[in-house]
Amino acid sequence: MPKISRRAARRSGQEERLQRVSSASSPATQRSGSPQEIEQEERLQRVSTLSSSGSPQEFFQSLIRPLDLQEFFQRFWERQPLVLHRSDAALAGYYGSLFPLSGLRRLCARGLQYGTDINTCRCVRGQKRLLNRAGAVDFCLLERDFLEKKATIQFHQPQRFQDELWRIQERLECFFGCLVGSNVYITPAGAQGLPPHYDDVEVLILQLEGQKHWRLYEPTVPLAREYSLEPEGRIGAPTHDFILQAGDLLYFPRGTIHQADTPAGAGHSTHLTLSTYQNMSWGDLLLDLMPGCVFDRMKTDCELRTGLPRGLLTTPSISPAVSHQLSVFLRRLADVVDQQGQSLRSSSMRRDFISHRLPPFLQDPQLLQPVGGAPALQDTVSLRFKDHLLLTVEPSPDHTDEATELLVYVLHSLRNRRDTHMMMGASDEDEDDEESQVGGLRFPLSHLEALQQLLVSDRVPVEDLQLQQEDKLNLLLALWSEGLLRVTGALENHH
Repeated sequence: MPKISRRAARRSGQEERLQRVSSASSPATQRSGSPQEIEQEERLQRVSTLSSSGSPQEFFQSLIRPLDLQEFFQRFWERQPLVLHRSDAALAGYYGSLFPLSGLRRLCARGLQYGTDINTCRCVRGQKRLLNRAGAVDFCLLERDFLEKKATIQFHQPQRFQDELWRIQERLECFFGCLVGSNVYITPAGAQGLPPHYDDVEVLILQLEGQKHWRLYEPTVPLAREYSLEPEGRIGAPTHDFILQAGDLLYFPRGTIHQADTPAGAGHSTHLTLSTYQNMSWGDLLLDLMPGCVFDRMKTDCELRTGLPRGLLTTPSISPAVSHQLSVFLRRLADVVDQQGQSLRSSSMRRDFISHRLPPFLQDPQLLQPVGGAPALQDTVSLRFKDHLLLTVEPSPDHTDEATELLVYVLHSLRNRRDTHMMMGASDEDEDDEESQVGGLRFPLSHLEALQQLLVSDRVPVEDLQLQQEDKLNLLLALWSEGLLRVTGALENHH
């Protein structure tokens, strides 16, 4: 691909709204060497942090540098777009390595399918025109459509095939505590793949190759909960109008209307879209928590167990008297939660995340095996893969006379499938068998304190576990066999 000179960003009349952050280095007085040497050192450090196995927070901080986390979440997150323009050859090289166009032929040889793995499309007169062929993707035909039909190639969930994207998204899922999906868009010069639209996810754009011209518009539905197209005549003038170069980053909140095209004569553009926070609002949490909250309260509130008025289910609308009674119950529930510390139990959000997220970034499956010998009472132990582990208290699924018995579940994602991550086309058989695929263990409620102790501590002597002596080894052996426990010798000087 020929070298492309940097073009000045085009801006609308509302240019002052475009938030730009320079990638200036620290003052030279703080470090030795010339300003150029210091700048180069910091650039290399930034790329090293991105490509290293640091903490999830360190990774995200390196992704948005020079902005810090506090400023990002206070000024931009769910509020307004952020554009980071960078003139950083090392960072651009790293971005370009994530999904180069030159590697597409090799991926097509793995039996990719149109519709499932790849879409080809083009924006024509404000409408999306799908250009998919039938069946398996043939690279030569894909390349022909790209060059002759000006088709944009949309690659679904490339983390299934690219190890570094697996690592990036696994770190981001640990950081955000929710699912992170991705698509790669490869668009030829002078073409546009999608019409103006908005999404139901928070979006991070990494420009991998070439350049892309972006236009952003005021949301018609702030923090939208669904995807929607928006006609040009309705969205008005763009609030932001700019070009991303390789190594640049763009963030915008869900609901932000946007469209992007590759400038004519600029060569192709490749960008990575990272998306997160789908169905992760306070409203979604209430939908998840309220059934369990009401169920628990019915055990002690006799009024909630009284019968409904006769004929209520057959009346065309809810009467004012019924609405008033419901509001009384809701206020009472709110008081219980606020004043008495009602224990709230998630019914599906937490399980959905842990069962569908990426597994830990481990290229050697042997690293998931138990570490050290089987635990003994004189040992010291620690939990492994804490970022991929979830403690939850839920009713027993067993149909017994004690149907409301609560159990502690230790759920984990160690053996989740990378190859199906975020793929909505899972077979019905996979969906029906989803419950059995969730990795985890269950214990009596009496084990909760000991499990919490292990979760918050770096290392715990077995004798200090808050659990009956006869139960300690049973708990630890189950965790160790699952690959969740590391066993070491006794702590020195421990009494």
